[in-house]
This record gives sequence, C-alpha cells and structure tokens, in this order.
Amino acid sequence: MMTLSNRRRSTAPSIIGTNGHLNELGRVRVATELFCGSYGPGQRVRLRDFVAKYGLDNDSVLKLFTEFQSLGLISLSGNFSAIVHAPNPKEMQDAYAIRAALEEIAGKTAATVLKEDTAELEQELDAMRAAVAANDLDAYAEHDAKFHKSILKASGNKVLLRVWDALAFDIRIRIAIGRVSKVLPTVVESHEPIVDALRNGREREAGLLLRHHVETFLELLKKSDSDSGVHRAFRKDLEGAKDVQQAFFPPQSFSIPCLACETFYQPAHGIGGDYYDFLSLPGGRWGIAIGDVSGKGIGAALLMASLQASLRAQALHPHLDLTTLIGDVNRLVHDSSPSNFFASLFYAEYEPGTRKLQYVNAGHNPPIVVRPREGACELFQLSAEAVPIGIFAEARFEATKFQLMEDDILVAYTDGITEAANRSGDLWGPERLEQLLRSCTGMTSGEIVERILAEVSDFAHGEPQRDDVTLVVMRVQAGCEV
Repeated sequence: MMTLSNRRRSTAPSIIGTNGHLNELGRVRVATELFCGSYGPGQRVRLRDFVAKYGLDNDSVLKLFTEFQSLGLISLSGNFSAIVHAPNPKEMQDAYAIRAALEEIAGKTAATVLKEDTAELEQELDAMRAAVAANDLDAYAEHDAKFHKSILKASGNKVLLRVWDALAFDIRIRIAIGRVSKVLPTVVESHEPIVDALRNGREREAGLLLRHHVETFLELLKKSDSDSGVHRAFRKDLEGAKDVQQAFFPPQSFSIPCLACETFYQPAHGIGGDYYDFLSLPGGRWGIAIGDVSGKGIGAALLMASLQASLRAQALHPHLDLTTLIGDVNRLVHDSSPSNFFASLFYAEYEPGTRKLQYVNAGHNPPIVVRPREGACELFQLSAEAVPIGIFAEARFEATKFQLMEDDILVAYTDGITEAANRSGDLWGPERLEQLLRSCTGMTSGEIVERILAEVSDFAHGEPQRDDVTLVVMRVQAGCEV
C-alpha cells in the first residue's frame, strides 16, 4: 500500500479567498507547515513570516493563529510570535467522537435532500482518489473536508455546522491524515457506500455509515497514538488492571452443587464494567449475581469492583431478606459513587436441595429459564421489578420466587449480547436469543454458550464489539434433593 508524502502545489492564488483571507485550502497549507512539516513542538514561529509568505495582512494571520491557539495547537507570545505544541491525542480523539455523532445526525437528514443528487459528493470523492494517486495530502484533506461538510450543509442543521467549524475539522483532518497515510487508499474507498446510501435516500443507513466511517478513522488514530512510549506504558498498566479485574471473577473451576455452569466474559476495551459472581452462603445456599455498570473502560471497572464488594459484604452477613439486602447495597453504592453512576443487577439466592430460586432484578436484562418439553422448550423471564442500583438512595427492591426443575436451564446475560449490531445498525435483539433458546433441547451449558456466541458473531459479521459481553448459563442437575 502506498505511503503518501507532503508534496505541495505551488499555485499561491488558489489558497486566497475572494475576501483576501485564506480559504479552506490555505488554512490547510498553514496547518501543514506548522504541525506536519517545518516546525516541531516547542519551536517559536514568527507570524510576520506567514504574512509575507502568503500575502496576507497582520489581522488575518493573527485571527488564524488565535484559532490554532483555541485548539491547543499553539500559544501566542510576544513580538507577534507563537510557540508550537504537539497535537494532544486525547483532545483529537474526543473531537472525532463528537464528529461521529454529528455526522450520523446529518447523514439521516441529508439523505432526503441528496437523493439522486450526489454529483458534488462524487466529484469530491474523485478528487480524493486523485490526491491519493498524486501523493498530495493537502489536496486530500481539502476534498475530504468538503465532502463531509457538504453533507452537513445538505442536512440544513446550522447547529451541526457551527460545531464542525468550532472544532475546525478542516484543520484536524489535515493534521490527522499523515498518521494514517499507509491505509489512506482504503479510507478513500469507504466513502463510496456513503454516497450510494445518500443517492438512494436510505436515511438510517447513510447516518450509520458516516458514523462508522468516522469511528473507524478514530480507531486508526488511536492505533497510531499507541505506538508512543507513553501509550506503551499505559498498555502495560492496563494489562495489570486486567489481571486485577480477572481476580474479581470466580475461577473457571468454581461450581455450584447440581448446577452445571458455563460462563463467558469479554470487555469491549480490555477492561470493563460487566460483572458476575457466585457466592457460597450459610445454610447451603448460593448467591448468583450478574450486573452491568454504566459506562466502559477503567472507570466502569472501578465502579464494578465497588458494587461487587458492597454485595459480598451484605450477602455474607447473617442472612437478611433480599429486599433489605439489595436495599442496603443500593445505599452503599449510591453514597460512594458519582452522581451519574448506576448499574443494572440481577441477584438470586438458590437452594440446591429444594431448587428454589429467590431473586431481585434491579433493571437488568431478564434472565431466561429454559424448560425442555417434548420437541420444544418453554421460556420464563425473570423480569425486572425495580430501578437500577445507585439511582435513588431510598429505592425499594421487591423479591420474587421461582421454582426450578431438573433439566431447567438458567441463561443470564448483559446487553452486549442482545445489542450486538451489524453494519446496517440492526441489533441482534432478545427475540433472536429467545428463538435460539427454544431449540436448545439436549444441549449442555457449554454448547449453549458456544451457540449463542456463534450466532451473535455471524450476525455482527465482523463489526467491532461496542459493549462488554457477559453470559452465564446454568443447567439444573439431579442429585441434590433433600
């Protein structure tokens, strides 16, 4: 795959607008010179050099450099000069996350306007292809920005346009392009299905394709950033955090009497906020928990650890009824967590001898009991009866009883399973899960886990995992009757 260089065109008049200021291409050229070429971080630049080079007045150059300063790219100093900074990877990534959302909104609206009228977009795409062939990153950035901004304009949403301009994406695109130049031919061609969806008026698809395009580019930026020493150190710390989090989960060899258990856990970002646990309780009872903390990543993992510690502390005390137990856990979590924190939680206590299951469902995806029948399976949902943990300090949590039978299968999961999405943005959904479980007669717990994961993977068809995934499957076995 070709590597693009910073070859510049020398036609100076083309970078000056009719108002005497730099046009979009001119802004890109200055950004290239400052952040991708002649200057390094910490170096001082004289603004008068740019006045003379581009034939501009002092006010025009100062205005442009003030914009660079608002983006954190330079600091203005005395004597009409500035200090260049290295672009902040975190700020760039945050900006692209915002861009993904605003382009999805714009694409949905613009599809109606641009239906059968995408000639301008096709011209910009052809110009991007020509820029790649000519190894001209400046021209590529110019036409890439025009392509996407045209869609925003077609949406008629002035708020989206103001956000685009405020975050100066024409400049950010040029700064970012050099870091992904090796895969730029592939990036270019990812615009083609966007044009097709807009041309045919497919609103939802156009929005999702635009979001996917920007998010894919963001992942490429993150991969580029991860090559730095700082990120290597961060990855090392993250690996240590993953080991610590793994210790929170029950070991694979852990088992509950007369329950054949299989589990699966995979965070979206190396470490996450999903949670499951098995607790050995007094009197031969067993606690079974599965939860999903709001958010992802390290922050969610820390809050997950707090929830687990609170639940264990309460469950292992002299026995409380579940209403009181979960109420106490809720208050502990509420009082020790940020105001925007919440977690869905399903917690049950199981008596192997009687097969009685008593549970509280605090806003979690309803676990499903699969009861094999002749030729089919009957399904029972252990539905949510309360709000998630951590929202209200004085929330009430009602307990419900369910009588399990031999060969019943209890399937508990987080929404990373049912909300797995394909390229069109469709979700796998609880209906597909239920349909699959109705055909699970005779399968072991392990086979059911493998079947669910395979079906979800086939449905997503290579789309990246967007949420933490947890799956707990337990089959009731004979041998524990009192």
